[in-house]
Amino acid sequence: MNPSRRTMLKAAGLTLAMIPVVAVAARNEGMRASMKYRDTPEGENRCATCNLFVPGKSADAPGGCMIFPGDTEVSPNGYCVAWAKKL
Repeated sequence: MNPSRRTMLKAAGLTLAMIPVVAVAARNEGMRASMKYRDTPEGENRCATCNLFVPGKSADAPGGCMIFPGDTEVSPNGYCVAWAKKL
């Protein structure tokens, strides 16, 4: 096998492997935009006090959200229109 052909096949394989990752990230950005997500709170309302928020490893660490599947970069101080008071 020619080294340049091998390099091309590796690049093509990596490109194909990244398609699902890019698709999920793009979908979450679209979800964030449609939910008007931002990294700042809306008065007293913030992600850390939302019923849909999944806390990160510490109180200040980014967590997840049930609205944004697979997204682990949701700020505890963020806000979106789906905010629901934690029970």
